[in-house]
Amino acid sequence: MMNGEDSDDATDRARVARRLDTLGFAHRTVLHPPIMTVDEGRAFKSDMPGGHSKNLFVRDKKRAHYLVVAHCDTDVDLVGVGKALGSRGRLSFARPEAMIDTLGVAPGSVTPFALMNAPAPALAAVAFDTRLLAFDAVWFHPLRNTASTSVAPDAILAFARDAGYAPVTLDAASPLAD
Repeated sequence: MMNGEDSDDATDRARVARRLDTLGFAHRTVLHPPIMTVDEGRAFKSDMPGGHSKNLFVRDKKRAHYLVVAHCDTDVDLVGVGKALGSRGRLSFARPEAMIDTLGVAPGSVTPFALMNAPAPALAAVAFDTRLLAFDAVWFHPLRNTASTSVAPDAILAFARDAGYAPVTLDAASPLAD
């Protein structure tokens, strides 16, 4: 195991890999030190071709939760995304406790793979940035931020559907543009 990794990291990676295998999706996982932010991960991910993500766990004023999965360099318009998803009021970042309770992951490890921990209707909506989905491979943490797993864009959308969600695709930088 990598320095700082525990058996739970390996267990979570194996759970994600089994789910992807069961669904018939090719995947590749690369181990790395814990990465909390997009900027921290840039050096480690430079040899991992594809689209890298930032994953935002947010809520509206009625405390409905949303997962917004964007390209790491997208300047996400949370007001526009909220309107596009039909949220009640502005979207803001949800509390870490809500993230753990809803997705079963800690801050720094938010990932669409956590949808397997939060079957519908735990979230009001799951949205994917079209900029991210334009890549041949997209990368996400496999429930822990000590690794990254790549899948094809259609595989992550199907993964979300398998968890009971109807993923929305939108331009997260300009979600209300014509």
